[in-house]
Amino acid sequence: MLDITSADSIIEFAKQLKNQTLRQACGVEIEKHGYKGKGNFGQILEKFYFGYEPNSDVEPDFKEAGIELKSSPLKTLKNGEYRSKERLVLNIINYLEVHKEEFETSSFWKKNAHLLLVFYLHDRDLNLLDYLIKLVEGWQYPTEDLKIIKQDWEFINQKIKDGKAHELSEGDTFYLGACTKGSTALKSFRDQPFNDIKAKQRAYSLKQGYVNHIIANIAQEEPAVYGKIIEQPEILDVVDSIEDIILEKFKPFFGLIPEKIAEKFDLHFNKKAKNYFASITNGVLKAILGVEQDKTIEEFEKADIQVKTIRVEQNNRIEQSVSFPAFDFEQIYNISWRDSELKDLTEKKFLFLFFKNDGTDYVFDKVKFWNMPYRDRNEVRKVWLKTKKVIQTGEIIKEYKTDKNGKVSRINNFPNKSENRVCHVRPHGQTALDTKPLPVMEKDTKEMSFTKQCFWINWDYLRDEIYLK
Repeated sequence: MLDITSADSIIEFAKQLKNQTLRQACGVEIEKHGYKGKGNFGQILEKFYFGYEPNSDVEPDFKEAGIELKSSPLKTLKNGEYRSKERLVLNIINYLEVHKEEFETSSFWKKNAHLLLVFYLHDRDLNLLDYLIKLVEGWQYPTEDLKIIKQDWEFINQKIKDGKAHELSEGDTFYLGACTKGSTALKSFRDQPFNDIKAKQRAYSLKQGYVNHIIANIAQEEPAVYGKIIEQPEILDVVDSIEDIILEKFKPFFGLIPEKIAEKFDLHFNKKAKNYFASITNGVLKAILGVEQDKTIEEFEKADIQVKTIRVEQNNRIEQSVSFPAFDFEQIYNISWRDSELKDLTEKKFLFLFFKNDGTDYVFDKVKFWNMPYRDRNEVRKVWLKTKKVIQTGEIIKEYKTDKNGKVSRINNFPNKSENRVCHVRPHGQTALDTKPLPVMEKDTKEMSFTKQCFWINWDYLRDEIYLK
């Protein structure tokens, strides 16, 4: 018997959903209402299993018990382990009110302090009524996570107070993000209290990496081999942020070549290996942060931090632009910017490790956390939109050029480095024969495939906006 005033009763009632579908668990109620399976998985769960009308109240779904119900899709890895398909979206950020709040009494904390999580296997070939529910459990944040989440909440709040709600990015924070939320462009903008510029509607969300840790905890999988940077969470009470803790750890090693740092930690790497520099810098990173070599950095995994190692020449030139994974022409053709992988990447938090050529070797020169500013995310959006247009029209080939040796090369219409100060598009494959399928036939070649391409951050943008700042 469900007692909606008891957290234990609600969680135990919810656990009966495990290994069932909504159709199996709520069949009679769904049939009684003539429900056809359209809509939101969570709303159906609320209405037909727990028996209350879906709402957007500021209070938790089960007010008396202080429990907020959240459902989220899973994907399965090849080894059978579960991973989150997406971030976990919590409540909408009310820009006009949240700046008046303190964390402990905030609308966010009142609603999300104790979550009831229902994870289901997503299958695009099935009606959502037939998605199989695999994991169900209550979740309360461990002390060390809660301290970081509080810092994240306070950072978001301060940005709103500074009149910069329109500049918010998921890359601003570690575990608790501010993700965009809105079905259409017209519905996506809201007033903010300290600036006349409209800000995109955003919601608090737990980052995908953090949700993966929750899933592993609930599933009681074989524990992944994680090492913590912060073994004593109380240190977060006396410093400004987790970033400060991490950056302070690097300072004693500036001016040293990676091999010297490795020697200090008694680390050994194969100098003949093709990926030697990447291996040694990754090893040095873990050693400096106090994480064993065979372990993954827990805080970085939870925060979805992208680590990039950059070599800088004596004249401050960076020889290589930074690439993102090769993109799928068909995917770009079928989606909008707001749903694109590139948009998500522009809102991630990066940690850049810079090694500078001193004339003899590359020494550890600088380390910097960074996420792309609002104005530059708009520049990336322009590049993505032009790329989509080129794919849509099928006019990829611009011209052919022949060099002095008679070699013919194809010049394409994708945005090149001279067109945009932030990023560009160029090939990613080993050869022109390394291709991906096209959604529209290329007009010149009459082919339905084209050389793999990817988005690159310009090297001079990296230098001017990240390294030299």
